[in-house]
Amino acid sequence: MRFQILGPTTVLGDDGEPVALGGPRVRALLTLLALHAGRVVGADRLAAGLYGPEPPEGVANALQSQVSRLRRALGRDLVEFHPAGYWLAVEPSDVDAHRFERLAAAGRRALAAGDPGRAAGLLREALELWRGAPLADAPHAEDAASALEELRLAATEDRVQADLDLGRHRELAAELRGLVAAHPLRERPRAQLMRALYGSGRQAEALTVYDEARRLLDEELGVAPGPELAAAHLAVLRADPALGAPAPAAPQRQGLPAQLTSFVGRDRELAQVSARLRADRLVTLIGPGGAGKTRLAVEAAGQEPQDVCFVPLAPVTEGADVAAAVLAALDVRDALRPAADRPVNPLTRLATALAGRELLLVLDNCEHLVEATAELTDLLLASCPGLRVLVTGREALGITGESILPVAPLRLPPAEAVEPLDYPAVRLFADRAGAVSPGFAVNAVNAAHVVRICRALDGLPLAIELAAARLRTMSVADVAARLDDRFRLLARGSRTALPRHQTLRAVVAWSWDLLDADEQRMARRFSVFVGGARPETAERVCGLPEEVLFSLAEKSLVERVDGRYRMLATIQAFCAERLAESGEVAAARDAHAACCLDLVLAADERLRTREQLEWLARLDEESDDVNAALRWATETGQVETALRLLAHCACYWWMRGHRVTSADLAATLLLRLGAAVPEGLEEEYVTCAVVTAWRGEVGDEVRDLIAHSRTLLPWNHLPRRVEFLMMLLSMYNGPRGDFEQAYLDVQRTMAGLTPWPRALAYAGAAFVLQVLGRVEEAAGHFHESLARFKAIGERWGTVLVLSGLGTLHQEQGDYATAYALADESLAIARELKATTEIAESLCRRGDALQCLGRPEEARADYLPAAELAGRNGSVEILAWALLGLAEVALRGGATEEARSLLLRARAECPDDWYSTADTRARIAAALTELDGQVSGAVSDR
Repeated sequence: MRFQILGPTTVLGDDGEPVALGGPRVRALLTLLALHAGRVVGADRLAAGLYGPEPPEGVANALQSQVSRLRRALGRDLVEFHPAGYWLAVEPSDVDAHRFERLAAAGRRALAAGDPGRAAGLLREALELWRGAPLADAPHAEDAASALEELRLAATEDRVQADLDLGRHRELAAELRGLVAAHPLRERPRAQLMRALYGSGRQAEALTVYDEARRLLDEELGVAPGPELAAAHLAVLRADPALGAPAPAAPQRQGLPAQLTSFVGRDRELAQVSARLRADRLVTLIGPGGAGKTRLAVEAAGQEPQDVCFVPLAPVTEGADVAAAVLAALDVRDALRPAADRPVNPLTRLATALAGRELLLVLDNCEHLVEATAELTDLLLASCPGLRVLVTGREALGITGESILPVAPLRLPPAEAVEPLDYPAVRLFADRAGAVSPGFAVNAVNAAHVVRICRALDGLPLAIELAAARLRTMSVADVAARLDDRFRLLARGSRTALPRHQTLRAVVAWSWDLLDADEQRMARRFSVFVGGARPETAERVCGLPEEVLFSLAEKSLVERVDGRYRMLATIQAFCAERLAESGEVAAARDAHAACCLDLVLAADERLRTREQLEWLARLDEESDDVNAALRWATETGQVETALRLLAHCACYWWMRGHRVTSADLAATLLLRLGAAVPEGLEEEYVTCAVVTAWRGEVGDEVRDLIAHSRTLLPWNHLPRRVEFLMMLLSMYNGPRGDFEQAYLDVQRTMAGLTPWPRALAYAGAAFVLQVLGRVEEAAGHFHESLARFKAIGERWGTVLVLSGLGTLHQEQGDYATAYALADESLAIARELKATTEIAESLCRRGDALQCLGRPEEARADYLPAAELAGRNGSVEILAWALLGLAEVALRGGATEEARSLLLRARAECPDDWYSTADTRARIAAALTELDGQVSGAVSDR
């Protein structure tokens, strides 16, 4: 426990929380015992301290009663009885008064030993223990309280002396004036005040202090100043070097605004600004409106050791007035009688005023005055060697020596963040929300809404603060639900903020109004891009040279990330409004769709070559835009464009495992088309139906359309336009009936095929031969297919064939080889980032491990396979993984778990896919085995 008597008496438990003590008599008793901690205090002394010089009758019983109450509060072991009285059984160091005396004595010794730095630290620590009047709860202990006050005053004087020895004269003058006023007849503080004033360059004031002291001592006491005060007077008169050199002046902070809110989430950026300012004389913070450039500049300037002048340029409207604004911020005034015939240029006056100063000049919000600010900054840096400049704006000044530091939005959590408060954007929202809605905290109930708000607002600090402010009248869920109309929602900012910072719309409108006509055209047309664009793509879709896009980037309307340019969602929403007002929506969206179609046509044929990884990555970049183009073409009835976009994305979607989104897009298009197949687009229509079927669960109308599509092309149709349809048809329709004839049909088509279809045809023939039981021939065809896929560098086909070979060896009982092949296909699938094939390879490896008698390892493969397949909508693989888990559970005797998993697997498994026939058969067999085990158990009873 910790005992505090230098102020109201309190006791802090081991957890730091206050201990309830009871009434005033108990507190007085504790105060007296703590004052003599570790020593016996006589009963008479305690009684006098509790009740004064006239104690009541039966004082002994009264004292005992208070002791009993104190023991109940602290514990019996801490308040011990002694024949001579009572004592508090704690170490003196547990009582603040004793710690104070020990620290003050140590500080005094350090001061005498010539170590003022250590002395100042010890004495400050001692004085910080005081919380008010000492022994405040023991009103009859006046003598002890006076003694402590005297010790406190002496410690304060010692600490002042240590600070004077350290040269902190300017910091001490005001404090010493207060000390002298409180103790006018005490000579040591007056001598110290004289020294502090002298060290601050105020020798005349120091001598006045002596004169006042001499007069007061004579009038009040009839004595002359003592030796210490007289010596200080003589030293000041002689300018004695022993008085010490004055400390450096405290840095000036001209115009630097004090902040009313905490600074959240910018520690790394703050360190970067400080590092840049040490290395460079001109640092410019650039970023979109609301990114927090001004606040970062203010915080960075506040940490600088030299003078700082903050110049807000937002109210300045003309470039010619920039210099005048800086002069006003520096408090450089016009001459009282300016010479009419010799007017002084403001730039000259500035250069003269700053020529000999070490100063950090902060020029804030200069984007509307870039040219004038650049000229002024260039001139001042050239003529004032001690000057450094920190600029904030939405574009750089563009002058030699400029160090540009982009200020990005706050780091955002992923949509499914486990610990959202680890991310600065969420911490800022929580901090500002707590200010308007006391008690608000991010928790499991509201975390998803908070994350959605922060992500939708791109992590822009101003937007997040505006959203948090809405919690005064709305719930977090309501704010999150209304973000589609963000400009209306976030329209109530601080009344004292600049007009352009009071609403989210005003923030973006300010930047928009600074653009020229071509820049505005580029910005509004660029809003059709969902995931950003490369410069050449933007030039084609927007119809303007890419240099205009670069200009937007320089003005923070778009940002460059890994060679692509993108808009923050808030800026994009504003520019989309401007696009709608211009009447250019249809033209821009059509140009965007045409560009996306050309891209997927070029990419599709390369996805099945050794350029596969490069083009998969390219389509990853453009995926959101391609999906948006497909939606636009579908909504506007451009069915040919929509069908071609979808059909030539099928291979990419399959390889990347994008089942859910692609199936939804395809279903929407299929319903719009109905059973009417556009002429010459049969392959594209069937592809659309197959992609729709990826989802598994579909409505009756869609199911009928899928069934209709099966009649349009045979399973062994050789596509002329949509090459990947060859694989899709065989997987979904497959040879129905005569497998011998199917094998012959495949053989007849091989000769005229190009490399990828031919490699796939060998694999198809191998699968048919496997069904026919011609194992050696099947293995030969698989190896031929594998060699051909490897020759053209096609990894997905390689995974397909390795999987087929693995199944062949699994069926022959060669489980070790099946395991090795599954492991090899898994490694390639991971390189390809093909999530469906990763899940499938895990299932195949799990099957092999089961047969090798390693069920726990098998389970460890089925579990991630189920998670992956469930996430990307690969229902056939999910059914397989659930089946594998059920088989492991069944072998382990967990029949209820096995039944639950099997029923789930049966529900997930498509019943009309050719490729899922084996899975359906295994599920049925496992359920039959399970029913047999249950029946057997019942009969045994």
